[in-house]
Amino acid sequence: MSSAQPFKSVDAPSHQPQRSVSAGLRYPSNKKTIYDRNLGRSKNAELSRAAFAYLFVEMIAYAQRRVTGIQDLEKRLNSQGYPLGVKMLDLLSSRSTTSSLTSNPNPTRPTRILPLLQFITTTLWKHLFNRPADALEKSTASDTDYMITDNAPLVVEYVSTPKEMSSLNVAAFVAGVVEGVCDGAGFETKGVTAHWADDGGGNVDAGGNMWPSKTIFLIKFDKSVIEREELLERGR
Repeated sequence: MSSAQPFKSVDAPSHQPQRSVSAGLRYPSNKKTIYDRNLGRSKNAELSRAAFAYLFVEMIAYAQRRVTGIQDLEKRLNSQGYPLGVKMLDLLSSRSTTSSLTSNPNPTRPTRILPLLQFITTTLWKHLFNRPADALEKSTASDTDYMITDNAPLVVEYVSTPKEMSSLNVAAFVAGVVEGVCDGAGFETKGVTAHWADDGGGNVDAGGNMWPSKTIFLIKFDKSVIEREELLERGR
């Protein structure tokens, strides 16, 4: 009978600790995301005006198909600008790092009418046209109406209209952008329209006006927005 062999113990294999993989988005060390950067190579980079004019004229030509009149054309231009306004509100609000919109130290969107309109006439206008709007007024005829004035809208600078369409104001596209910002911020409107400041219809020879293309954007807020504003004012 063979002698029993001594039992040889075998050490258990050592397991190296696995690295934990963190789920979620990864942020760069400077805490900035893609939404904090401009599409251009530099912060002050500007697009070619010739390229903008060409694209905008093509947009007008596309909107002009199968229209029944000037009002229908302006309505289509308005609908083209509306989704841009909604997206611009999200973009500019995410880039806001100061309390310029509301008294909240960490604001996201304006909660009162005046801060909203100031956001449109300054932040939005500067982002789109590299300058603020020229005036902001409240209508004396109706407490739901506000007016933004632009003495020289960029969108009408390179557009010439025939004499029979002199009442057409292609700045209806910008009116759609403003309407999208208002609705996206929770300030429902009955519409935002663009009107010539005089009867010249943007004609340079009309009475020697200093600002022949001066345009007024009329914002008609819903009555519920004004009622909410009054409640907030009384609750201060």
